[in-house]
Parts: sequence; C-alpha cells; structure tokens
Amino acid sequence: MSQLISVPDLLAALGSPTPPVLLDVRWVLGRSDGRENYLAGHIPGAVFVDLDRELAGHGEPGEGRHPLPDIADLQASARRWGIGPDSSVVVYDDLKGMAAARAWWLLRWAGLENVRLLDGVLPAWVAAGHALDEGDVIPDAGIVVLESGHLPVLTIDEAAAFPERGVLLDARAPERFRGEVEPIDPRAGHIPGAVNAPSTGNVDAEGRFLSPSALSERYAALGVTAGTPVGAYCGSGITAAHDVLALAIAGVDAALFPGSWSAWSNHPERPVAVG
Repeated sequence: MSQLISVPDLLAALGSPTPPVLLDVRWVLGRSDGRENYLAGHIPGAVFVDLDRELAGHGEPGEGRHPLPDIADLQASARRWGIGPDSSVVVYDDLKGMAAARAWWLLRWAGLENVRLLDGVLPAWVAAGHALDEGDVIPDAGIVVLESGHLPVLTIDEAAAFPERGVLLDARAPERFRGEVEPIDPRAGHIPGAVNAPSTGNVDAEGRFLSPSALSERYAALGVTAGTPVGAYCGSGITAAHDVLALAIAGVDAALFPGSWSAWSNHPERPVAVG
C-alpha cells in the first residue's frame, strides 16, 4: 500500500463511487487557529481533525505533551470522521505533512491499512487550481473498529537502550538537538546516542516527499542500512511520525517513541547529551 497520494489521484478518487474519507489536520505548535483556517477554506469534503484533542491523550508531564490517545477515544473520533471498516483515508495539512503524518501514523497504528498522505498537502491542491470549500463538514458516523499495536512503539526505557542495537533518530531542528535552544521543554539536548534527522529534510521546497531512492540515501548517511533497527522521536511525537513515514516510503520500518523529548526531559534522572 502506498503511503502517499498525488493531487490528480485524489481528485479522481473524490469523484469515484467510493471516495476516501478526507481529513484536514491543520495544526501548529503554540497556535490554536487550525479549525478557523479550516472553516475559511478546505478541500471539498474534508473533515477537520483536532490534533491536540483527537490525536493525543492527556496525562502527566512525564508522559509527554502528546501521548497516544486511548484506543476507545480514537475509535470514537474516527467514527465521528465517518470512517468505516472498509474506508480509505487521505490526510493533509498546510505544513508539509508535519501534522498530518501524526494522523497517518496513528490510524495505521490502530489497524487501518489504507491511509495515505496528500503529497504536497494543501498548497499542492491550491497550486493545481482546485477549489476550496468554506464551512464545516459533518459526515454520517462510521462504524470502524480500531485496535492498537499495529505499528511498533518504544517505551522510555526502550528508547534509552535503543542506540545500543540500532539507530535512534531525533526529528527536531538541529539547534534543539544540539541543546543550543529549547523553547518549550524543561531541559535542552537529546537522548544520548541519538542521531539528528530533521523531518524538514524529508521533503522538497514545495513540501513534496523526496523520492524513495533519495530518502534511502538520506537515511543511509545517518546509519540506516538493511536490517538496522530504527526508532524515531521528536519533541512530542508529532514530527517523528514524519520520519517514520519517510522511512516507510524508503521501504524501512521504524518504531516511534511517542513520549519523545517532552517526556524524556521531564524525568530528571534521565541523562542528556548536547552538541
């Protein structure tokens, strides 16, 4: 199953007898205008997804800012979005897939196989000259049944030990990885042994994913070779999903550490590396 869908293919699919469920996952850390932007203009038929409320749970700081939601809560949201047992799903945002990748990963983790991200996301749709609709979309409720555990995850202890047996990727910006700045979490730096793989390097200037061969080359340069166990984390488990998606395009399976740095940095006993 492909992880991506192009604008022409999405347009054709939306006009087919069995159109995909289309999810608008606009979200930016520290902002709350995703729904407002959705209402002002979205791809026709798209349902708005609230990342903070529907694609994450809420717990203690030591669990991270965006822990995985309870599967029953995710199932209720997916049904609200109109997802049924045989639905195909397409996700997009307006930020090069950085937020939508979380929806892609989470639905795959919950057992849905036919989930794709719109390559180039909303700007690609607009650049192709296609119209946007205003207002809300409220679909008929779906009856999908979700089950957790279909993609691998790492606990904080497993993330700590991971560099001993594989490559642990940190998807944050280089300056955060090096510990030069930390705008939101309690401590600056990275998990000892991790390798920096900023998620922004997975896409081109237009927000389209690099080719499978280019992604393979990118990650090979970071130590990811055939048979190498791979894990990924970021600030709170959002953009790390973008690295997992890029690796899947390149034919590599990777585990996600959902708590990521926001969880790690809230455990004072955990060591921190800088530089």
